[in-house]
Parts: sequence; structure tokens; C-alpha cells
Amino acid sequence: MDTINKKNNPVYSNTDTSKVNISEEEWKKVLPGDVYQIARLKGTERPWSSKYESFNEKGTYYCAACGNALFRSDTKFESGCGWPSFYEPISKESIIYTEDNTIGMSRTEVQCGRCKAHLGHVFDDGPKPTGLRYCINGVVLDFAKAKEAEKKYNEKKEEKPNN
Repeated sequence: MDTINKKNNPVYSNTDTSKVNISEEEWKKVLPGDVYQIARLKGTERPWSSKYESFNEKGTYYCAACGNALFRSDTKFESGCGWPSFYEPISKESIIYTEDNTIGMSRTEVQCGRCKAHLGHVFDDGPKPTGLRYCINGVVLDFAKAKEAEKKYNEKKEEKPNN
């Protein structure tokens, strides 16, 4: 989600962990249409369409609806499923698991632990150490670079003389 929309969203925070409870009408006002469609209406983005599918920066992935920390980049892996995949959430509280029996199959839906936004699903065919694959819609993810890595990069950049 872009900075302008974050400013219009009174619940967006990367530090506040209190549960969010606002009406669907309010969500519709503060979320961009594509985020609302997936986060609140449980939609799915097209496979291979996420900017995060082959994204390899170091940092943290957050819920685009509320800013809750969800996954660390070092738990992201290439699953070949067409959506960003992770093998472990950032904490037990960051994700809620719910049964999903839609489209004629039984799956486990994953939702944001803070605002209950639909994120995607979790499957038991992932890599070690968890054996899990969190298949997440990239539209409902925000990303922030690791501060220490960014700091080191900028320091090295400043050391190099301009030719």
C-alpha cells in the first residue's frame, strides 16, 4: 500500500499490536480497492502477478491493511506456486488460522492476527524446519527493508568517491 493510503488509514501501524475492530464500511474507505478485495472479501490475486513473488530484499513483510508484522524475509522461499511463500510467521500472534471449505476443498486460511485480513492459505508441503508453506497474496503485503542492512549499504555508498 502506498504512503498516501497509509496516512488515510487510522489503524495502520508497524508498532501497535492491539486488535483492530472497525466496520466493513470504514475498511472500504481506508483501503485501496485491490487490498480491500483480498483482505476483506477474501479474494485472490492472479498467480505470478505479485511484485513480491520473486522479490529478494532483506526485511519484514507487514499486513497492508493494518501494518501488523507477518513474516521475515529469511523465511521466504520459492515454492513455484505463483504467490509469495513463507515457511514461518514472525510470531504465533501474527497469524490466525481458520478452516476454509470453499471451492470444494478443505484448506486452512491464514488471516492477520491484528485485523483479521485474509492473507492466503497454509499448506503442509513446505521446506524444513516447519514443513509449512504460507501461500500469501502479495497485494495484502507491505515490505520494509532491514534497517541495519540499509544503514550498512548507505555507509558503503558514502565511502565510495564519486567519479
